[in-house]
Amino acid sequence: MIVNDRYEKALSDPSDVFETPEAILDDGKLTREQKIEVLRRWEYNAAEEDVALEEGMPGDETGLLRRIMVALGTLTGPIDVDHTPPSKQHGLPQSSAKSRK
Repeated sequence: MIVNDRYEKALSDPSDVFETPEAILDDGKLTREQKIEVLRRWEYNAAEEDVALEEGMPGDETGLLRRIMVALGTLTGPIDVDHTPPSKQHGLPQSSAKSRK
């Protein structure tokens, strides 16, 4: 697996490296597995922001979480939301985005 500074930075804050979730898909320097991991990190961050909005924190609904899930589904196949336990963050466990071989 190729590890570079850009990838490491994206793991910490995907939105600091990529303008959109779709830009991750178009990145030719990341492996498929790296793209999945960055999108999963971004999904968690976006879910946390959605919870903050639900709890009355200031901000706007952006639809970012949906776009992240669509991008993740492009790499892994359909997301198994039927077998995912509910959580306040609405996040999905890694097992719900199974890798296609």
